[in-house]
Amino acid sequence: MMKRMMAALARLRRDESGSTTIEFCILFPVFIAIFGSSFEAGLLNTRHAMLERATDLAVRELRLGEDPTPTFEELRANICNYAAIIPDCDEALHVELETISTDTWQFRTGDVQCVDREEEITPAVQFNAGTINELMLVTVCAVFETMIPTTGLGLKLPKVSGNDYALIAKSAFVNEP
Repeated sequence: MMKRMMAALARLRRDESGSTTIEFCILFPVFIAIFGSSFEAGLLNTRHAMLERATDLAVRELRLGEDPTPTFEELRANICNYAAIIPDCDEALHVELETISTDTWQFRTGDVQCVDREEEITPAVQFNAGTINELMLVTVCAVFETMIPTTGLGLKLPKVSGNDYALIAKSAFVNEP
């Protein structure tokens, strides 16, 4: 009885059928995590480039004086029109416009304000259109949901709330007379 059992174990140890399945089960999640992370990184870079471009185009219109006194909603809508790749842009975008003193050159301190989709309260908006010859800083924060929040890049991105991460774009201009 013992001899048969040892012979069966020896045969089982020499049998290589199924070894590919084990390798597949070990390596497949690693490859999927790498693929998901690279796709997420590509989408993140594309969204950031589009957000930067949209902010620059909207600020260009401000510089040229096409709309000398824009409201918060108008500037956000203008940025959303240029940034076609931002999903649910009106709900995901927070825009701040502030003056910068040319005497002290002191910029804002603290974190950039972003939309928190988990809260029902909208954050206070700092939106000061400024006057002639003032240096203005536009800060735009867009919030996106990670595609794969539990692995790879989605796990490492700093979260604003829940599975949302923020992309920030800034631009400066001078109010022309």
